Amino acid sequence: MKKLRISKIWIAVIVVVIAAVAAWALSGDKNEEQINFKEEKASRKSLQNSVTATGTIEAVTSVTVGTQVSGIVNKLYVDYNSQVKKGQVIAELDKTNLLSELNTAKANLASAQSNLNYQQANLSRSQTLYKKGLVSADEYENALLTYRQAKEQVASSRENVQKAQTNLGYATITSPIDGTVISKSVEEGQTVAASFNTPELFTIAKDLTNMQVVANVDEADIGGVKEGDRVTFTVDAYPDDTFEGTVKQVRLEATTTNNVVTYEVVISAPNADLKLKPGLTANVTIYTQERSGILAVPNKALRFTPTKETVGKDMKIVDCKGKNKVWTLNGKTLTAHPVTIGQTDGVNTEITKGIKQGQKIVTEIIVNTPEDDDDSQQQSQGLIGGPGPRGKKK
Repeated sequence: MKKLRISKIWIAVIVVVIAAVAAWALSGDKNEEQINFKEEKASRKSLQNSVTATGTIEAVTSVTVGTQVSGIVNKLYVDYNSQVKKGQVIAELDKTNLLSELNTAKANLASAQSNLNYQQANLSRSQTLYKKGLVSADEYENALLTYRQAKEQVASSRENVQKAQTNLGYATITSPIDGTVISKSVEEGQTVAASFNTPELFTIAKDLTNMQVVANVDEADIGGVKEGDRVTFTVDAYPDDTFEGTVKQVRLEATTTNNVVTYEVVISAPNADLKLKPGLTANVTIYTQERSGILAVPNKALRFTPTKETVGKDMKIVDCKGKNKVWTLNGKTLTAHPVTIGQTDGVNTEITKGIKQGQKIVTEIIVNTPEDDDDSQQQSQGLIGGPGPRGKKK
């Protein structure tokens, strides 16, 4: 009986051990990582490359109006935002001194003309007497010289009159173009002095319905910018509006500020609703490349590189030679396909050769790790290995 009791005890112990081992094994299986593969189809997409910059809104044509004579501003006929026509009087300077100078010049001309008339008569008399031998050659030549000097004096006085008349005309300031006054630098009663630099009185913009953006593009980005590129930009004054334009000029002169080299790019900016005002700051996006209907795959598909450690020992890996490749999944087999790539926008890359539209390719690994409370934790291991094709700056 004692032996039988001992045998039953051992049998019970063995059963408990077997149950514990089975429970442990089942628990281990439950916590094993499950590896899945995320796939995407190669499809037709639109690819865009762009560069960003900041710029300033400007009028396409603006003219600074000044004065070439000094004086006191006697009258202003326009103000900010005034619409003006070419030839319209916009300001007048005091003409008192200019009229005095003109009258003096006319008086000097009259005096010089009288002297010329006298010297002409004197020369005629000396010439007659010289022919009769009644005066010497020296006297005749002196009379001729005096006449020529009087003639030159008349010409000089006539030029002085013309100059005084021109200066008087400068006192009446007119608009050189049709447009809008966007700045005014003087007030009535103010004295302006014309010296080496012409005093600026007004700035007139020709057409505010057609503006331009002058953007400063970094030297690292300027190589891709060309005339005709599409542009979108925003201004802080209208944060919900996006304006469109076109690159019309890439200026060759470089500007260096704090060791940063930039180039000016001029962008047309239609402004039919007059929202864009001179001086506003524009945040510019220039689309250097735009193509649609391009067969492309995500960049992460080109960076995907499976290994036994990441996909599991039960997966078969069939690799191939090639700088760029994508992978397809067929059951337990991962197969590499060499591809030829083209344009990239940093997210997707064009495939010119190697796969067909609609073909499924592996982009990443999804690792599922079940927890004790049956909640799942997913880990993505799609981008393994070296970097894929580099995208241009957006």
